[in-house]
Amino acid sequence: MTLKMTTTEREEFLAGVHVGIISIPRQGRAPLTAPIWYSYESGGEVLVGMGRNSKKGLLIEPGTMISLCAQDENPPYKYVTIEGPVVSVTDTDTDRDTRPMAIRYLGEELGNGYADQSTDAGGIQVRIKPEVWLTTDYGKMS
Repeated sequence: MTLKMTTTEREEFLAGVHVGIISIPRQGRAPLTAPIWYSYESGGEVLVGMGRNSKKGLLIEPGTMISLCAQDENPPYKYVTIEGPVVSVTDTDTDRDTRPMAIRYLGEELGNGYADQSTDAGGIQVRIKPEVWLTTDYGKMS
């Protein structure tokens, strides 16, 4: 018996709404690990937003190898972790980046309110290319 997800299962799970946990390497210290909103479409890149001058933003640059874990905390537990390089870092745009992400996590009304109050000044959109996948689905236990 394997608890490993299939390619389709892992991509569908990662595309679901979960708070992700991102880990970014730091020189001479443990990786910076923090919760984050993200989005993913099957076969694509993982998108995350953050402040350019936040601890996360100061560590991110193209080529940085990072990991992101998404999990379901309800039994039967399951998770997907991806590892891969940052492929791009761009300035955040409210309608292109912030609004869709806020609606994804907060719903239409609260998401639009969040986006309308967001200034996006100093925000960045980070694209991560998943290269390594680690998965477990305890729902596959007999």
